[in-house]
Amino acid sequence: MANSITPNQIKQNNRNLIYQYIYTNQTVSQQDICSALHLSRPTVTGKLAELEQEGLIARCGQIDSEYVGRKATAYGIVPNYRVSVGVEIRRREVKIIAIDLYGSKIKRLACPIAYTNSDAYFQEVCGEILSFIGSLQLKSEQILGVGVAFQGLVAPDHNTVIYGKILNCTGLSTQAFTKYLPYPCAFFHDADSAAVSELWVSPELKDGVYLSISRHLGAAIVRDGKILSGKHGHNATIEHIQMKPDGAACYCGKRGCMETLCSLKALLHPEETLEAFFGQLRSGDPACRQRWDVFLTDLAASINMLHLVHDTDFILGGYLAPYLRQDDLAALHEKIKALTPFPEPEDFISISKMPKHNITIGAALPYVQEFLAQNTRS
Repeated sequence: MANSITPNQIKQNNRNLIYQYIYTNQTVSQQDICSALHLSRPTVTGKLAELEQEGLIARCGQIDSEYVGRKATAYGIVPNYRVSVGVEIRRREVKIIAIDLYGSKIKRLACPIAYTNSDAYFQEVCGEILSFIGSLQLKSEQILGVGVAFQGLVAPDHNTVIYGKILNCTGLSTQAFTKYLPYPCAFFHDADSAAVSELWVSPELKDGVYLSISRHLGAAIVRDGKILSGKHGHNATIEHIQMKPDGAACYCGKRGCMETLCSLKALLHPEETLEAFFGQLRSGDPACRQRWDVFLTDLAASINMLHLVHDTDFILGGYLAPYLRQDDLAALHEKIKALTPFPEPEDFISISKMPKHNITIGAALPYVQEFLAQNTRS
């Protein structure tokens, strides 16, 4: 005999449906909910009162009614009912961000703390995180968790760095943070975090390759709207594909890896900033134009090879994304067309829709997604 749905399950389902509808539509009336979800007014009235009492939703003004002289009460979710914190660990600084249930930035902080694989370092970083959270003036239970993004590969359970040669942090465990933080903590590969934030702002993106072009190169493969981790946890590590065996040394120990050709480290001079480079490039500096042409040539060769293996969309993200223009994409396409054996339409490469704070926001989003899944699951 099949299990029947209990009255309590029906009530929970109605509650979640109503919360999801309000979350999606942002400002709604009771009548909107009744009509859209085909629920009775008493059911909706009761669940709205319940959600409001819990603090999940709040009244937010009035909505014009179809009846003359009458305005309906408007309801919306409370975005900071729960807050998630994202942290990006870099060689010379730590970036921290707090986001609400819509993934919007509440506050951001950058701390010039040089990385060392030591307890003193983690204690200092956690102190900054706690101070940052304290400045938000929230209750402890409002913090969903702390997501930490690394320039390294992370185990599928998000508890350990399994390959961290850039920071020399292989084997690092979340216990280094939870020792000082009273919140759940999870590790994420920085390229995956950037791709998660891209999926957040581009829900229509179901399949593609996200290229994170920052000081180091990284990538993530998206399939059916999810990030693929691979059998051994090193899926999409395209940065270590050897392009020029006699090329520059890569941090992995090989030579001529894609990392040495398509990262910002390959484009910029030591201590040179992106702002300075692109300022000179856009003003027509010949030396910068030559460097940019070489960079685009190597990037075109890399994308063409990857595209021949995986015929899908490619998104250019990372710290480079805010500086890219459509004419850069056009030049990149022309270089790819000269390499590929197929007629190549100019429809498979795009610039990230979330070029700012994508890693820190992406590190915080999994906790928000988990909370929403629990409160919108039918």
